[in-house]
Amino acid sequence: MDSLQHTIIARTLNCLRQAEQKLGKRFSDPVIRFNQRGKIAGSARLQSWEIRYNPVLLAENPQAFLDEVVPHELAHLLTFACYGRVKPHGPEWQRMMSEVMGVSPRTTHSFDIASVRGQTFRYQCQCREHQLTIRRHHKVMRQQAIYHCTQCHQPLTQKT
Repeated sequence: MDSLQHTIIARTLNCLRQAEQKLGKRFSDPVIRFNQRGKIAGSARLQSWEIRYNPVLLAENPQAFLDEVVPHELAHLLTFACYGRVKPHGPEWQRMMSEVMGVSPRTTHSFDIASVRGQTFRYQCQCREHQLTIRRHHKVMRQQAIYHCTQCHQPLTQKT
């Protein structure tokens, strides 16, 4: 584990301790892993009380992780602990973000994802070209899905 990961763990636990003070409740420390993949910066596993961070996006955006991603994911766990299962970015989570974490409740990041973007496949419809992920491409190949253009509503076909 590198020093940046240690910093993120310390920030997560520090945010948790501050939230405990504001909420007047104690919470167990979450399991923290650095195994989130793909374009997602982080995820909160509610049932297992776990936070997963994306190590590639972390290395590329360390300050944003400290300022935004850590409080965002921790707010999901705390919202679950206080309110049970609610809408992921609903009013309870938004209040947790703004009032307890002191961070603007943004639901998505704006990181450059070029380094984590997977292989894509070229498809077309009547009006333009589309890029499908490998997962969607495989579903088309196995005849498990047909995707349609959101503009012209025609089925997408692989471009040769």
